[in-house]
Amino acid sequence: MRNKIGVIGAGLVGATAAFALSQSGLASEIVLIDANEQRARGEALDIEHGAALAPPVLVRAGDYPDLADAHLVIIAAGANQKSGETRMDLAQKNLAVIDSIVPAAVRYAPECVLLVVSNPVDVLTWRAAELAGLPAGRVLGSGTVLDSARLRTLLSRHTGVDPRNVHAYVLGEHGDSEVPAWPLTSIAGMSMEEYCRDCRGCGGHLPERMREQFDAQVRGAAYTIIEGKGATYYGVAAAIRRIAEAILRDERAILTVSTPISGPYGLENTCLSLPCIVGAQGVERVLPVNLPENEVALLRRSAEIIRAQCGQAVLQPVSPF
Repeated sequence: MRNKIGVIGAGLVGATAAFALSQSGLASEIVLIDANEQRARGEALDIEHGAALAPPVLVRAGDYPDLADAHLVIIAAGANQKSGETRMDLAQKNLAVIDSIVPAAVRYAPECVLLVVSNPVDVLTWRAAELAGLPAGRVLGSGTVLDSARLRTLLSRHTGVDPRNVHAYVLGEHGDSEVPAWPLTSIAGMSMEEYCRDCRGCGGHLPERMREQFDAQVRGAAYTIIEGKGATYYGVAAAIRRIAEAILRDERAILTVSTPISGPYGLENTCLSLPCIVGAQGVERVLPVNLPENEVALLRRSAEIIRAQCGQAVLQPVSPF
């Protein structure tokens, strides 16, 4: 079976994601598309030169017609977040990019799952779902998969447990209003409180100040990285690879991807991250996990911030053909 992936946008995120996917053994073919055709060709050629040292995969530059038969199309095009700039500051610039890309992508790959990773990912996923006209679940965003991984990494360092065995979720916006779901955090089926009582390494519990510190580090991670090196791309590429794995292998994995939401927690007509079952057709089910009222309130606030940004965006029909 051929697993073809299209990556639209050959900038730092798109190219790094394509490289990560080329090393994963998930894809039989990866097509890189960019408005700068020379950049796409250069990135594809650079990745292809490692083909003898990785699982077999054809990596090439192309255009929208080359997306035909793609199972997964990843949108990583658009302006990058700059130092001092929030993800929401990118909204208007990148909404125009989404308006031009999505109709072309679904025209040539009507059976694909569409994965949005450009920022602000929740707003752009909302717009992409509106434009694509695909069945529910087949348009999703990378959401807080990376944020959840960052939280798991911090808790791993604190507890000395392999991060793959730490279960933790960041919900809501992939941005400043994101919500760490502390009651859902667990190790070996034990809540963090239970684990800490048994460990007694920091007084038998996870202090509130430490939770706040972890929250701030996760929330501010992108700003810290951008200040240090100008852009984030390795972590998000790893998150893209993980989501692609769940889709192409039909894993039905639980991931905090961004998806259009109406119903859970009283949320209506918005797009944000909740724990979802992700398989071959994208989001198969949103899991209505039990949250305390204070976290539900924070989640609703996050939804309002996203919805306000979506409401400010005027849909501009664009023909990319």
